[in-house]
Amino acid sequence: MIDEFAKEYLHSDLRELRQAVVWKLDGLAEPDVRRPLTDSGTNLLGLVKHLALWESRYFGEVFGRPFPEPLPRWDDLAARGTDMWATEQETREDVVDRYRRVWAHSDATISALAVDSSGHVPWWPRPDVMLFNVLVHVLTETARHAGHADILREQIDGATGVGP
Repeated sequence: MIDEFAKEYLHSDLRELRQAVVWKLDGLAEPDVRRPLTDSGTNLLGLVKHLALWESRYFGEVFGRPFPEPLPRWDDLAARGTDMWATEQETREDVVDRYRRVWAHSDATISALAVDSSGHVPWWPRPDVMLFNVLVHVLTETARHAGHADILREQIDGATGVGP
């Protein structure tokens, strides 16, 4: 009983955070969603692209349910960091639509598996995990990046919070 409660609780929080991250783009001009606002180059659209890539990996290949679209290999050193910004060819709609497709794929994985289902995260020091571990990790990372997005959005136009 507690397992299903925990899974649904974490999944519900993840769904809310995803929406908050995407909302951070609403009403902004294209240059604003792409503009780096930190020394590291962090920008709103890049955060969305980054979250889409990593969520697709965590709820995809980690559980033997690969996301059906091409992804760069996690161990491709040449591709490392390229998920943090959108290219000129990638529109805001492309990036957000892909994130929403990732949500659907992730949600299907979360719904299909028990919270103690086994997965394997080859880039972690202790790679054998359960769905619970991955749910907590993705929720934590999404919350972290939602906080980054909140700060970036506030720098652009003063808007804060999780929705309009």
